[in-house]
Amino acid sequence: MSIMNPKDKKASHIPFRLNLLFVIVFLSFSILIIRLSYLQIVKGSEFDALVKRTETTTTSLSVPRGLIYDSLGNVLVGNQAKKSITYTRLTDQSPSEMIDIATQLSKFVTIDTDNVTERDRKDFWAASNPDELAKRTPKSAKSLTGGDLYEKQLETIKEEDIGYGGTDLIAVAIFKKMNQASALATVTLKNDGVTEEEVAVVNEHLAQMSGISVATDWDREYPQDDLLRSIFGKVTNEQTGLPEDRVKELLSKGYSLNDRIGSSYLEKQYEDVLAGTKRQVKSTTNTANEVVTTEEVYEGKKGDNLLLTINSDFQRQVEQIATNALIELKSPLADRVYITAMNPKNGDVYAMVGKKKGFEDGRLTNEITDDALGTANTSYGMGSAIKAATVLAGYMDNVITLDDNTMVDEPLQFQGSQPKSSIFNRNGSIELNDLTALERSSNVYMMKLAMRMGGQNTYKKGGTLNIDPVVFDKLRGYYAQFGLGVRTGIDLPNESVGYQGQSRETFYALDFAYGQYDLYTPLQITQYMATIANDGVRVSPRLVKAIRGTSEDGGLGGIQTAIQPNVMNHIGATQDQIERVQAGLHLVTHGSQGTARGDFSNFNHDVAGKTGTAEAFYDGPLEEHKGDSVINSTFVGYAPYDDPEFVISVVIPYQSEDTSIETLAQSVAYEVFDLYYNKDWTEKTDNSETDTNTNE
Repeated sequence: MSIMNPKDKKASHIPFRLNLLFVIVFLSFSILIIRLSYLQIVKGSEFDALVKRTETTTTSLSVPRGLIYDSLGNVLVGNQAKKSITYTRLTDQSPSEMIDIATQLSKFVTIDTDNVTERDRKDFWAASNPDELAKRTPKSAKSLTGGDLYEKQLETIKEEDIGYGGTDLIAVAIFKKMNQASALATVTLKNDGVTEEEVAVVNEHLAQMSGISVATDWDREYPQDDLLRSIFGKVTNEQTGLPEDRVKELLSKGYSLNDRIGSSYLEKQYEDVLAGTKRQVKSTTNTANEVVTTEEVYEGKKGDNLLLTINSDFQRQVEQIATNALIELKSPLADRVYITAMNPKNGDVYAMVGKKKGFEDGRLTNEITDDALGTANTSYGMGSAIKAATVLAGYMDNVITLDDNTMVDEPLQFQGSQPKSSIFNRNGSIELNDLTALERSSNVYMMKLAMRMGGQNTYKKGGTLNIDPVVFDKLRGYYAQFGLGVRTGIDLPNESVGYQGQSRETFYALDFAYGQYDLYTPLQITQYMATIANDGVRVSPRLVKAIRGTSEDGGLGGIQTAIQPNVMNHIGATQDQIERVQAGLHLVTHGSQGTARGDFSNFNHDVAGKTGTAEAFYDGPLEEHKGDSVINSTFVGYAPYDDPEFVISVVIPYQSEDTSIETLAQSVAYEVFDLYYNKDWTEKTDNSETDTNTNE
């Protein structure tokens, strides 16, 4: 008989299932220890890097825009520094967080709320009340996503929900601007009228408003007041941003949607120069989307500066001459005066002046406004002022020669038409050559040139006018060589090409030949005369002669680019033919029967030129007078005759027919010549960097 061991009896009381559980627990802990060891030893560095992982984003910040100087280095367009309050949007910053910031900031600053729309107020309410907005979402919209869903949700917001006022409305305006910023981009919330008190209180609470900061901004300023203001053009603001029609082009060049950009005239023409190179800032964020570091990787480069060809003192005094002439005009419709001056050899514009009477409540006022742009983008009938181009067209078309250029000035009357004649010869017959035709301003000589160019070489009183309408194309082709009816090439966008008469009835070709059909800009007739003065070499006018950098003290720096004269073409006449016409223009101012001899025959500098009085139709702001018959008074000329350096045009439109205006424009031109050569104004700068005699 065997006796059982008491220990064996006790051990048998431990259930098998409990042993199994111990084994499972042991194995589980063993696996966990092994796994933790693997994660710590093998994968530890990888996970440590994951925890410390950061993301780097580079953003671009604007730099001060380049300045515009006159030819002497006087600032015409500058930058006025001012305080601004900005917001930089952090990565993944939620709308509700932005609402909190906007609400907080609205307690410290005032911001213009005039541009806050109903949609802006709804956007603010939606961001402030996301849960309520979700509850209001109609069941029918549950299947929508993105913008479609949001639009349906906005429809549930009631007027009483968005009746914001006071600081709440300011918060809406702030939130609107904040929403324009993409991640880590900076927008300006306020840069006009930021007070010292606002700067102080905002600085005190920066810790409570993530992304808000106080910075320095700039605005365009004009130290010379309205001088050439319309020529400079405009710069958009951050709210306007990029022009809608150029968004794709500008974004491809690195611009942001809210960047300021030159939107017109010189600011637009030289945008690439004036804009400068943006400052580059690298921001590093961690996995919690917190900015860890901010580093400037490129300090940026301020925009380069424009050095103009215009001396501001001379421009201002020419403007005064134009203003005085405008005030003295007697005609009730005459509301504008244009004066343009340039160097025929290199295209430097010396003066670009337009003055107009104001217009309010359907009537003209005595207020004088600047219309310098009118010299390049408004057009008028110039009359006899363009006759030198017609004579040279006759030479180029071989209908006259240096040995055979005599015709009879006589009234021309064709079958079924009224007589056409020259002002100085209403009834008789006077033999003229090309020189005396210019001297006395013969309309008939020009009409007979057009007849010959159209294939009709004889005239019989009461006979038929039988010329080929191709004469319109011929004349326009020849005139274009002088810059008439085409763009002059001036460094301004949106230059007008003038206006072409639409009818091709051959009687109009006769009017066309002496300046009574197509319309031209004051700048075009200036270039036309400059081309003749420059021995047939047509040079484009230029307002900017050099691109200059910025000196260490912030002033005008060294030359970056010297802009060379731009030769557009040589006319198709010979040098002898050109000199022949130049001699005719000299007779206009010095001949015994010259139409401008009264003002210039005894002037102390030798002037050549051409007068013009064009019968025209009123096309000014007074609607009830549209189409009324008026006279345009014009003069265009140059000096010195032997070595031209100064070309001027004067255009005074919309004179009454009963007003004595035959010498009006040439009298104004005389004042400008006298100012240039004889009066006290700051001497022109040395243009040796860019001057080129284009006729050599």
